[in-house]
Amino acid sequence: MKRRGRTAAAAPSASEQLLFGGSLTYEWGFSRHEMAAHGLSPRALARRVPAMLSTTARLAWVADRAALLALSLAEVGQGVARAVALILTNRVLLALFAAGTAPHRVSQALPALIAASTATGCSALLSAVSTAATGRLEPTIENAVHVEFLSRAIRVKLSGIQDAEFHRLLDSSQFAADAARRMIGQSVAVVNALINLVAVGGVLATLDLRLLPLLPLIAAPKAWGAIRSAGRRYASLKAWVGHLRATRLLTNLLTNQTAAGEIRVHGVGPFLLKHFTLMSRQTQAEQTRVARAKARTELAASTLSGAATVLTYLVLVLLLASGQLPLAVAGTAVLAIRTGVGSIANLVTQLNMLYESALYIADLEELRQVGDRLSIPVGGTDLPTAPAVLKLKDITFRYPGLSKPALDRVSLTVEPGTVVALVRVNGSGKTTLAQVISGLLEADGEMTWGGVDIREADRDQWFSRVGLLAQDFQRWPLTATANIALGRPDAAGDEERLLRAARWSEADDVVADLAHAWDTILAKGYTRGAEISGGQWQRLGMARARFRDAQLLIADEPTSALDAESEVEAFERIRSLADDGTTVILITHRLGATAHADHIYVLEDGRISEHGRHEDLMASTRPGGYRSLYLLQASQYTAEASIGPQRDNAEQAERS
Repeated sequence: MKRRGRTAAAAPSASEQLLFGGSLTYEWGFSRHEMAAHGLSPRALARRVPAMLSTTARLAWVADRAALLALSLAEVGQGVARAVALILTNRVLLALFAAGTAPHRVSQALPALIAASTATGCSALLSAVSTAATGRLEPTIENAVHVEFLSRAIRVKLSGIQDAEFHRLLDSSQFAADAARRMIGQSVAVVNALINLVAVGGVLATLDLRLLPLLPLIAAPKAWGAIRSAGRRYASLKAWVGHLRATRLLTNLLTNQTAAGEIRVHGVGPFLLKHFTLMSRQTQAEQTRVARAKARTELAASTLSGAATVLTYLVLVLLLASGQLPLAVAGTAVLAIRTGVGSIANLVTQLNMLYESALYIADLEELRQVGDRLSIPVGGTDLPTAPAVLKLKDITFRYPGLSKPALDRVSLTVEPGTVVALVRVNGSGKTTLAQVISGLLEADGEMTWGGVDIREADRDQWFSRVGLLAQDFQRWPLTATANIALGRPDAAGDEERLLRAARWSEADDVVADLAHAWDTILAKGYTRGAEISGGQWQRLGMARARFRDAQLLIADEPTSALDAESEVEAFERIRSLADDGTTVILITHRLGATAHADHIYVLEDGRISEHGRHEDLMASTRPGGYRSLYLLQASQYTAEASIGPQRDNAEQAERS
């Protein structure tokens, strides 16, 4: 087995070097467990069997105890039934080979024959019980693990989701549900094989202790062949996995709708197809090599096992000839040995697969521990029910791995029912501040709502008071109805509220143009699916924000995909929310939208450099400040406005 660890990774081909700069590897969490059993010795793998079976049993016990007990009893019962059937078969043979007339021998063998048939029938019945219990347990445990994974994932803080290492753990843990389902069948197969081997060994020991060594004598070559072939297959897959990924990626690219234009116009198709063909030939050569090696191994294993079988039969003949072993016992021994040998190859294969599945369950265990540590706090101080003053004092936040803080001692006050604008160029900390205010990120400093420290407050209560309308808001691949109603899921059935929000944002006009109206899935590739423009999406996003009807709305570049006229209308709608009592924090780089804000904060390098009303800031002479930026944008808009009439006049002159 040491040879399994010697296979080096396949050198990247010229095509891989050109297209991918080398072997194509993943950074996803699941890639850590690909071919994980490669390099493990049989002894090391065997040592892990109790822990793997224990993990499966624990998951199954929590998911469905009744099904687990039925499955366990059925598997043990099958092993006992097979052992009893072999012993009874021996009695049948003893009676048939005994002295006396044929009718007498048949009558003597009949009770044992009936009992053996009954044992075989019981084994078949128990097999059906095992199949039914497995079929009940597999989806139950898969669903339970999936729900547990998702329930933990949705409660992790945003800082955890943004952490690369935790995200890799989250990625690999998502496969735990499927792994848990597979582990049921794999564990059953392993236990079944082990019970068969124990039962066969027990039968041989019962018949004659001298027969017991015959089982490993024949089984050892088969086991060696199975282990050697599995090891070679794993080594090949591990060495060539990057190569296989590359060919799969090229297949996806050549059939991709987005790339279709360049594939045809630029002649990319034949170019990529040439490299795909070259890499496919290399893969074909490797698969042929592995198949030939497997054939040689199987031939060697069969030869050794055949020689061991001949030796076994020779031993049985000598024992028979010397009168030390009845013919019936020898026949039963042959049946028992053949049964035991058949379990060896299956045991090796199932153990390898069970080991890999168990790794994903281990990831879920780690996710439980890390997720609990990174989970959003539950419970805390009650917040005021009515809209209140939001105060931030000396808020400081630094992203992990960065020396410069994204926010540096930021202080501001937001009165209820007002519009507060946060402005400056990209990278000044506006979005980070919005995430801190919403409760998604935890920062140093003080943040209170009506005098209550939000860090000490019930976080779910705070979330219920906040609404988000971000530039990159989620475009759910769901119906138009759901895309708005998810603004306030607990009010999803309120049709009047839905229509009111849609009319307010003019999203009703968007829905009216859809073939299936409110039942249209807003994504391509589905029945009743449709794709809408960025501007239409932003109307739906605003409808979602209106449907939420939050006490505090954080609008982060909410009009980036709208034309100038629609943008003005959108800002007027947002202003109207404040008139209705909603507190609005508006984040935008378009300063034309800030003129009617009740208060403006200008952020620069994570600090507040200016603040006040529009008139106050325009009166400031600070170089590079709000006034300079406002006038610069205003001059651009003026230039754009003058270009239109000039272009129209030129086109009219050409036509005349």
